[in-house]
Amino acid sequence: MEYTHLGRSGLSVSRLCLGTMNFGSLTPAGEAHAIMDHALELGINFFDTANTYGRAQSPPGQVAKNEQSHAGWTEEILGDWFAQGGGRRERTVLATKLYGDMGTWPNEGKLSALNIRRACDASLRRLRTDYIDLYQMHHIDRGTPWDEIWQAMEVLVEQGKIIYAGSSNFAGWHIARACETAKARGFTGLVSEQSLYNLLTRDIELEVLPAAIAYGVGVIPWSPLDGGLLGGVLKSDREGRRRLAGRAKERVEAHRGQIEAYEDLCDKIGYAPADVALAWLLHQDGVTAPIIGPRTLAQFDDAQRALSVMLDEEVLGQLDEIFPRYQPAPEHYAW
Repeated sequence: MEYTHLGRSGLSVSRLCLGTMNFGSLTPAGEAHAIMDHALELGINFFDTANTYGRAQSPPGQVAKNEQSHAGWTEEILGDWFAQGGGRRERTVLATKLYGDMGTWPNEGKLSALNIRRACDASLRRLRTDYIDLYQMHHIDRGTPWDEIWQAMEVLVEQGKIIYAGSSNFAGWHIARACETAKARGFTGLVSEQSLYNLLTRDIELEVLPAAIAYGVGVIPWSPLDGGLLGGVLKSDREGRRRLAGRAKERVEAHRGQIEAYEDLCDKIGYAPADVALAWLLHQDGVTAPIIGPRTLAQFDDAQRALSVMLDEEVLGQLDEIFPRYQPAPEHYAW
């Protein structure tokens, strides 16, 4: 396993991050525990979750029927796994998130100092740990001043409840504002940003990625396969292993030419499309670790193959031709 520092911090994390969003609602607790055990066996030490994960969701074409589904369930599954001991917690760099509403009463969501305090304590109880390695804001809160947010985070650091702070789904301006405000307070501020980033969705190259690189904020891409569109979707459809319907079908049709060219290139170089999509992210400046979110142990094993895929400059150039890159703003749209 390869490791790298998370942004400008000294924290070493694996080049793949295990995403747990499916745990509970789609992946039974027992299988989730097996996936996490296997991750540590492979050297993957970076796990990501969120306080809202665990609510009912369903695979394409199926209706969610799990009565246990509720916000916080995924964190509870991780907590039960940590409680088994064996160095599980100590070997894991644990990242969770807050922002989403955990109830219907005021102050049960977003980034007020009150909710930050309550949400952190609730996550610690569910996770059955006394500290969170990386505490991430799941979304920007335009209604809460940065000084209030950082004051609350500083208190959590002083109390030993969190070690690092990160963001998710921030714009480049938000990253700059957060980092500058933290700097003025003498606080570390952001060390990471989770963003939607893959070959089909490259918008963060305009401003988010340049801002993250400039401030030493490590980028953690989510949805690296764009909901499966970069995982060999056309071949799966032809072979009857996946039937396209609804929004997925619409997106495939909108990008059919690109996806066909992409799958042809993957066949030519001898790698599975999913492996190439993940490997491409690992070749991008500023990227710390793509998030892989397997539903099964088999999917998890498939994903880690990407670490052995090497893409030369010619192939990277061909990928840019199929999925055009963005120049950093404003050069992309001005001089």
